[in-house]
Amino acid sequence: MNPDQFQKNSIYVETPEDFGDGGKNFDDDGRVKRTGTWVTASAHIITAVIGSGVLSLAWAMAQMGWVAGPAVLFAFSFITYFTSTLLADCYRSPDPVHGKRNYTYSNVVRSVLGGRKFQLCGLAQYINLVGVTIGYTITASISMVAVKRSNCFHKHGHHDKCYTSNNPFMILFACIQIVLSQIPNFHKLWWLSIVAAVMSFAYSSIGLGLSVAKVAGGGGEHVRTSLTGVQVGVDVTGSEKVWRTLQAIGDVAFAYAYSNVLIEIQDTLKSTPPENKVMKRASLIGILTTTLFYVLCGCIGYAAFGNDAPGNFLTGFGFYEPFWLIDFANICIAVHLVGAYQVFCQPIFGFVENWSKERWSNSQFINGEHAVNFPLCGTYHVNFFRVVWRTTYVIITALIAMMFPFFNDFLGLIGSLSFWPLTVYFPIEMYIKQSKMQRFSFTWTWLKILSWACLIVSIISAAGSIQGLAQDLKKYQPFKPQQ
Repeated sequence: MNPDQFQKNSIYVETPEDFGDGGKNFDDDGRVKRTGTWVTASAHIITAVIGSGVLSLAWAMAQMGWVAGPAVLFAFSFITYFTSTLLADCYRSPDPVHGKRNYTYSNVVRSVLGGRKFQLCGLAQYINLVGVTIGYTITASISMVAVKRSNCFHKHGHHDKCYTSNNPFMILFACIQIVLSQIPNFHKLWWLSIVAAVMSFAYSSIGLGLSVAKVAGGGGEHVRTSLTGVQVGVDVTGSEKVWRTLQAIGDVAFAYAYSNVLIEIQDTLKSTPPENKVMKRASLIGILTTTLFYVLCGCIGYAAFGNDAPGNFLTGFGFYEPFWLIDFANICIAVHLVGAYQVFCQPIFGFVENWSKERWSNSQFINGEHAVNFPLCGTYHVNFFRVVWRTTYVIITALIAMMFPFFNDFLGLIGSLSFWPLTVYFPIEMYIKQSKMQRFSFTWTWLKILSWACLIVSIISAAGSIQGLAQDLKKYQPFKPQQ
């Protein structure tokens, strides 16, 4: 992989032209003046963080119990916030306030660390982003199926099988994404993130409220909970307990995955006050908000369902009634994931398109913009390469999702593989390098210990998710409804 491929990887606006001093309409780097605030940045973060991960937390708590479950949640939230503050200071380098802007996560690594670490970062980031978009396709289709099944259960009774294929709903989700993917850059998507953030609050609150109602109404009287979670010899075997616990850790790691788009979000902020200070504030608000929801949904969900908590408590039919509220919550999930998909796929689109423009700078197919007038919407500039490439990407991710529609295992694997390199290792290494920290000093030592500890956690949780996927694949037939 050639490092130059990443050099101008901007996902928000096209490669800037030489605007000289800029002026009031342009920032110090010649790009159109950024207008983002801590409000829009917080919305982007909440959109990226509160996603399908919240739905699996009751199951994750059931595997770990009342002691380890909340402890793991708080540990991951603290680590994610701490490393995001380190990363926010690297948006400009070498000085965090007046230095040169870096437009993407991989550009930051290239500027500060360079060389092979930059190439590894790019590889890890884009593999993770592809995995997340596949995971969101799976989750959105599961939520859409849940609406149909909820209505079926209401009509025919809870004992009816109500088998429904996910595939038509994955195709529907992909069609929506094909249209939205034609939006040129992230600056145009702020409204989608606001809508998605509202949806995430809505379905999280509904799930939380239903769990509270079940516990308060006596529905949780006969459930079994314990300090250590599911019990060996009663609920699971000894080996299953170990593997499920590791997978649950991966699910929690996935629930906090947003560092790989943090720089891209920070690049939307206006330059005053300094972007790093605004981003730290937005990260604090985003992480506090999500952690509150996670702890409430995880703990109260576990109290409501006990050790038998479903992998996804809104679609695994931990709840049947009121069916209309379950339907509304699942529609909110699907709408939220429509926005979240765009948050995570825009960096991929931007990288491929900018690399292609540099590689084939004279190609009219790749570089040409064609004005098209849409009634009531004004003029829209269409790029043929953008249309073909983005449509192809959405179709491929949908096909992969149809082949491997495993919710918990897939989320756990993505979380495990991306947590250490993108959330922990690179932010710590860049902070050490940029601050010129002395080797073997106290701060250097404990940062390295934190990094190595998180690596070990990532490896063992990935092993748990891989084992779960292997078990799923033994009894799975691609493209057929799961019964």
